[in-house]
Amino acid sequence: MGFTARANRQGIRTGSIVVAAAAAVAGTVWGVAALVGPGHGTAAQPPHENVSRRTGTPEDGAKGGDAQGTAGAPQSGIPEDIAHASESGGDAVNITIDDGPDPQWTPKVLAVLKKHDVKATFCMIGPQAKAHPDLVKRVVAAGHRLCDHTTDHDTGMGKKPVAYQERQILDAKKMIEDAAGGGAKVEYYRAPGGAFTPDSRRIAAANGMRPLGWNVDTKDFGKPGAAAIVKAVKSEIGNGPTVLFHDGGGNRAQTVEALDQVLAWLKDQGRPTGFPVRTAPDGS
Repeated sequence: MGFTARANRQGIRTGSIVVAAAAAVAGTVWGVAALVGPGHGTAAQPPHENVSRRTGTPEDGAKGGDAQGTAGAPQSGIPEDIAHASESGGDAVNITIDDGPDPQWTPKVLAVLKKHDVKATFCMIGPQAKAHPDLVKRVVAAGHRLCDHTTDHDTGMGKKPVAYQERQILDAKKMIEDAAGGGAKVEYYRAPGGAFTPDSRRIAAANGMRPLGWNVDTKDFGKPGAAAIVKAVKSEIGNGPTVLFHDGGGNRAQTVEALDQVLAWLKDQGRPTGFPVRTAPDGS
């Protein structure tokens, strides 16, 4: 994930452009949306996907395509569609942590997770993992899972060539796995700012990583205060089970405080925590 965005969606009705679009792109009509914000979000233009900033998911009616195509099951057996559901099912909640590892804040986040006996998914920036292999090893040793969040957190990568997207994804995967050592695997891929494309999803799935969205954006990156972060979780948890926090990209003191409160609240609500689905063909 990454930095705060404000969705500025521009709906373009396809009825008036079907003929021209069909001739230009062999019968495919693209949905267009813009996600704009200071450092977080991306403009998702054809032939890329219209992505919801709220859920990190391609929106209905905006199923993008690409010259390479995405037909057929990935060789890895991992679905290309974006996961949200929890492996634990029911009322389980997925805690996801983005933009680290960070030498100051990742240990504090790990301490809070340990206090509440909760496992999380850490979406790491490749060079950050390479610079702090001890933290990556601590994350793995504590039983948490790893997620690829690219090398540069380029929220505009969805508009760039497929080869660039592939480097961003696969270079980061290697950095994270090398830092983790011991045969640890990166099991998910989260596009910066939710800027998934059919190509990036295909590349991730073919390399064993389930594309991972979110349902609750705590907006903790903007440091709105711990109370506001907690309120966001409580008010948006009805959207779905995957919650987005950050341990990198700046001072995360509010996140640490809010995470502690959120995990205590989830326990009081009788809601367990789990990991996002990886291989289930439905419920994502």
